[in-house]
Amino acid sequence: MHKLSAVPEPNITYQPKQYECKRAEGQSDWSGRLDQPFWKKANWTDEFVDIEGDLKPLPTKQTRVKMLWDDEYFYIGAELEDNEIWANQTERDSVIFYDNDFEVFIDADGDTHHYYEFEINALNTVWDLLLSKPYRDQGPAINGWDISGLRTAVYIDGELNNPQANNRKWSVEIAMPWSILKECSLHKRAPIAGENWRVNFSRVQWQVDIVDNQYVKRMDPATGNSFPEDNWVWSPMGIVNMHYPELWGYVIFVDEQTTEDSQQPLYITNIEQYKWLLRQLYYRQRQYASEHDRYCDQLEIIYAMLPVDIQSIARMEQLQLETTSSMFQMSIIVPDQQIRLCIRQDGWVWEEA
Repeated sequence: MHKLSAVPEPNITYQPKQYECKRAEGQSDWSGRLDQPFWKKANWTDEFVDIEGDLKPLPTKQTRVKMLWDDEYFYIGAELEDNEIWANQTERDSVIFYDNDFEVFIDADGDTHHYYEFEINALNTVWDLLLSKPYRDQGPAINGWDISGLRTAVYIDGELNNPQANNRKWSVEIAMPWSILKECSLHKRAPIAGENWRVNFSRVQWQVDIVDNQYVKRMDPATGNSFPEDNWVWSPMGIVNMHYPELWGYVIFVDEQTTEDSQQPLYITNIEQYKWLLRQLYYRQRQYASEHDRYCDQLEIIYAMLPVDIQSIARMEQLQLETTSSMFQMSIIVPDQQIRLCIRQDGWVWEEA
């Protein structure tokens, strides 16, 4: 049996971003441009921040996203301001983040398992993969998984791989078919109006120098390696790791009857708050196991590891704990709901009636 390991805990208050995704009308011209009529009704997301949120300075270059949906596709448009537009990866499913890139993460049913990752560079080269669970939970990445029917386009306001050009930005259009995305959704179907999926976006940005009229990654003299990349995201993570699906944003699929531009936190529901409480207990169980080589079988010990304000909340709830030396399951009754939420040692969250 492998040694039980701890999980680094994100340093962040639980406030995932939210976005109301409107119904699409008409067709895109697939130019990669987001100033065409197809995208006009879609609102921009908030501008991206550092992956660690307020712990780090704001990004030096603006990134923002639009989303739409119809019966066939989930549409994503991203605009990335940049005076250094370059890319080298040309083969599908190569490691796209070796270049500057734009990335999409989708957890359709919000259980933090069986989710999608997608990356694209300025050459319109893509990498799509399926993860059965996060790497922290020993989840493998399935590179052979492809988004059949995927459509993408890239527009460059400037010139690719030309440091002398007047480079301003690049933008991407992505259409992911529900026929593929529904594989990991709760009801094995596309969303319906009023439902939400957990989604996040990331931009990888490398520091570069110009050598012989080419962009090359800036090297750190102290290490002999390139400087680490910047990671800029829509919904901040509080940790340099995108594979914490519990912290991704909420994309709510709406129809025309939905109130325009709602700014109220309507979608971080009671259930979602209780999922977050279970997640904090999961972090503590993993920490305890790394120190004792077994999971804790006493809730009071786990409670004592929580911040003081969370301890009092946890003690008021109807929590249950079951353990063996190598497994645990914790559950909680959601007040005013006829459901029990559960979490286990590999981080999977589910509901029971």
